[in-house]
Amino acid sequence: MQASDVEIDDDPLYDIGHKVRVRRLIRNDGTFPGQDIGVTLAKKGEVGYVVSIGTFLQTYYIYAVHFMQSGFVIGCRSKELESAEENS
Repeated sequence: MQASDVEIDDDPLYDIGHKVRVRRLIRNDGTFPGQDIGVTLAKKGEVGYVVSIGTFLQTYYIYAVHFMQSGFVIGCRSKELESAEENS
């Protein structure tokens, strides 16, 4: 891993309350409780709001995104999201 691969060396791309859109289909890989593995959690293009920001392995930001359509709060990496704000 190169130093440039450590995402948390920079500020998060999104803040709490930021409106985001998921860039790809997200299925349960076994880490989402109460749903079977393989169940669709968020469809490509679905919009949600960042409700908290954490880190994983002191390397990546994990954005907890509340997707309004499904009601799920899903942990997403920045590469899985894009801004859905009107002025971005």
